[in-house]
Amino acid sequence: MKIIKFKKQDGSPQLAAVKNETLVYPLPYEDFLEVIQDSEKKGASCLAIVEKAIGKVEALPVAVEDLTLLLPLEAEEVWASGVTYLKSKNARNYEAYDGKEEVADSYYDKVYDADRPEIFLKSTSKRTIGPEQPVYLRNDSNWQIPEPELGLVLNKSGKIVGYTVGNDMSSRDIEGENPLYLPQAKIWKHSCSFGPAIRLAETVEDPYDLLITCKIIRNGTEVFEESASTSQLKRTYDELIEYLMRDNDVFDGTVLFTGTCIIPGNDFTLAEGDVVEITIPEVGTLSNPVEKTPVSNTVTSS
Repeated sequence: MKIIKFKKQDGSPQLAAVKNETLVYPLPYEDFLEVIQDSEKKGASCLAIVEKAIGKVEALPVAVEDLTLLLPLEAEEVWASGVTYLKSKNARNYEAYDGKEEVADSYYDKVYDADRPEIFLKSTSKRTIGPEQPVYLRNDSNWQIPEPELGLVLNKSGKIVGYTVGNDMSSRDIEGENPLYLPQAKIWKHSCSFGPAIRLAETVEDPYDLLITCKIIRNGTEVFEESASTSQLKRTYDELIEYLMRDNDVFDGTVLFTGTCIIPGNDFTLAEGDVVEITIPEVGTLSNPVEKTPVSNTVTSS
């Protein structure tokens, strides 16, 4: 069972449940956040809440592929995990240490092996976009890539209520210059997207066996494709969530990205006009065109 939000003919949004990948049922909620809150109020799972709601209505005469999908959840905060895969560790070393993937006692080697994971604030609701909306390139970076990730959708108690596809845009040159620049390498307008759906947690058989595929298309030609599995993740989801929850307020609908194991070659950078497609079959394909950040959103030093 998946949750989507789509644009109706009058332009208004409609939250819906997708059953058996084809049947679309309208839900009496404006956003998936309300489903989470209702489930807590009634002491029932999100799946139980959704199944009860769709039992009262008929499926819509529409096909999912014909719908204009919107961001399914207005997440107040999106957090992200770093260096949770071996390939990510090696890539961070390459950026920071003159092209060396193996560096004894580097910051990234240490955090990869440490008890405490790297967790950082990635985005807020006003900075986050959904399917088919453009991700932006920073104007002060020359080396930028998407980072395809599995996203965990949490309630305020830290329970996983759903899974989504995430794109954690990253400026490799900024992060590589100095690890203290991480916020600037990760957070800017339209640097975070997720969707196109939320797969309810109870309907995922094994969240450590999900295939993630990323394709990048340029001028109609595929210039990059790579796949990885969440089975390659070094840490458990519970471990990441536990550290996120420590002495922290976590809101209903918080999304936690779990890190990437798909990284384009070191000579690759995104360009204006590219299209990034990230697929997790159980959730769907998150597609975003790439644009430069509008000049009106930049500040020039005098």
